[in-house]
Amino acid sequence: MLMNRRGILLGGAAAGAGLMLPGGLAPAHARPRKPALINGIIWQIHGGMLDIHGEWELLGARTLMLQWIVADGKSFVPDLGLPVVEDAPNWRRIRREPWTRRIIVGLATQMNETEARRNVAELIALSARIAGRKMPFRASAWYFPVEADPTWTDVGKMGALLSALPRPLWVSAYDNSNIGAETFANWVDSWLPKDVGLMFQDGVGLHMRTPENARHYGQVLGKRLGPERFTMIAEAFRPAGDGQMRPATLHELGPQLLAYQGFEVLVFDGPHYLNRKLVYGLAREYLPKLSSAG
Repeated sequence: MLMNRRGILLGGAAAGAGLMLPGGLAPAHARPRKPALINGIIWQIHGGMLDIHGEWELLGARTLMLQWIVADGKSFVPDLGLPVVEDAPNWRRIRREPWTRRIIVGLATQMNETEARRNVAELIALSARIAGRKMPFRASAWYFPVEADPTWTDVGKMGALLSALPRPLWVSAYDNSNIGAETFANWVDSWLPKDVGLMFQDGVGLHMRTPENARHYGQVLGKRLGPERFTMIAEAFRPAGDGQMRPATLHELGPQLLAYQGFEVLVFDGPHYLNRKLVYGLAREYLPKLSSAG
């Protein structure tokens, strides 16, 4: 059984460290002015990764997506009416970083994906409550952190309940079953509300597909949903054996990011896998290739 992405990091497996949508949905994140390999990074917050530092802006990142701010009833943000983790992140510093010009706030989830799906109604209700609380940063958009894939037969329940959450709103989905881009797009369109955006987990990190095939998925999904409702999640990890993961190498990740030109791209997971050496290498060797790639 393939490890899902929330288990990759939380199980101790990490190695190394403006468009308008239907209904007035504002943009999730703005494209940087300079040539960019990425638009932002995702941060999967947990007890072993609470104080993040990086220079992701060198690759174009201006958006930080918090995968969640509440997990298993514990909050990573103060004053949400829930128990707060010890030594919570320094949000005052983080919100001033150049790669947090926009912050997409992931709401409430459970670490176990099966349990999260089973309790999706309760998690949406909790997410709606905490979204109404004052936070130490301004949310540019929201993300509901229960991931979907075609094996989830009850995904329509989540789709129907998303009306309770604030907009702009995003969810994410993956296709480990490799049902094909067109079939996958049909499935997404069958349950996703028309004013909610989709982030597609490219599957490259788990060797489910090549960057070129992931791009095809993105093209099909963008055509079906509208490009303003689509974001590509670039997986910056690779299997290291024994259920462990390692950071992608420079020449694994560089071509992957070049293949996604024209899409909004968020990297999973920036703090764990996109370290300074890799950022500098990408900026030196792959940023100059942007104009001639694709």
